[in-house]
Amino acid sequence: MTGGVLHVVVPGGIDDPARPSGGNTYDRRLCAALPGRGRTVRLVEVEGGWPWSADLGAPALEGALAGLPDGATVLVDGLLASRLPSVMLPASRRLRVVLLLHLPVGVDDVLARLPEQQVVMAAAGVVTPSDWCRDWLLWTYDLDPRRVVVARPGVDRAAVASGTRSGASLLTVGAVSSIKGQDHLLAALADLRDLAWTWTCVGSLTVEPEATVRLRRAATTLGVADRILLAGPLGGADLEAAYADADLLVLPSRTEAYGMVLTEAIAHGLPVVATDVGGVREALGESPTGSVPGLVVRPGDPADLASALRRWLTDHDLRALLRSAALERRSLLDGWSVTAGRVAEAVREVAA
Repeated sequence: MTGGVLHVVVPGGIDDPARPSGGNTYDRRLCAALPGRGRTVRLVEVEGGWPWSADLGAPALEGALAGLPDGATVLVDGLLASRLPSVMLPASRRLRVVLLLHLPVGVDDVLARLPEQQVVMAAAGVVTPSDWCRDWLLWTYDLDPRRVVVARPGVDRAAVASGTRSGASLLTVGAVSSIKGQDHLLAALADLRDLAWTWTCVGSLTVEPEATVRLRRAATTLGVADRILLAGPLGGADLEAAYADADLLVLPSRTEAYGMVLTEAIAHGLPVVATDVGGVREALGESPTGSVPGLVVRPGDPADLASALRRWLTDHDLRALLRSAALERRSLLDGWSVTAGRVAEAVREVAA
């Protein structure tokens, strides 16, 4: 069954290599896969600075939605919409609005919950990347469960990382920021100076510049700056090379709705060590034999993270076990066509 035009409203620059993020990747890959699921996509990019600013972007979002015909079906990225009930409520009365909430802003900002609740309750439907995110929305905003659909991010199968014999090559992928928790990882690694390790940190250094400055200063103070490479944002062959050279993906985040980087790492056969937040366990999943392809640690606890990394670095048998689990889990990963199918079905329900 095919559908009509789906207008997809996203932050400007989702193809910009200097702005890699899970949300941008999701938006871009979803739009590429939806035509294969019977939807004609019309992409509408809304500029508002980077990181996106509700104050700067409100007029642009209002203008973009005003340009759509009455009754049009529109998928709107929550990064644009969640803080703007003054724009979204009138639009939701005129359009069939489906919100794509990568991460509800109310998770980290209690003051944002009331405007976000108004926006999600006015929408005809909501798409989230994880069961955890869906449960949070239902519990916090008292939504009708039938209106909230989970469409987990897809992932492309990749070449298995070659890594090193020692397991000492650690990788993080994500913009340097307080949310991504690189400061906790640095604190953990400072307790492991007696062991051999290197850390390659892939991700924007300008989304939260002060976090980058603090990270550099702390690395120098702790005497480990020579073991850390702040590589900046990478894509394409350069990102593939970073995965190929890694032994372990570390995700020290304070908040994650899902954690796309986890499945990306597993697609390369890489085990992970991750904080137990949001949808992380959901993204990790299990191998066909029930093994988890990584270790989960307490959030906000650098000592627990250090303990898990020490186990990884010193226990050959553990490394072999987790690598095997990652390779098995790799065989179960879904591609973006599955994600697009779930979104297309949610949109059809709204347009019916």
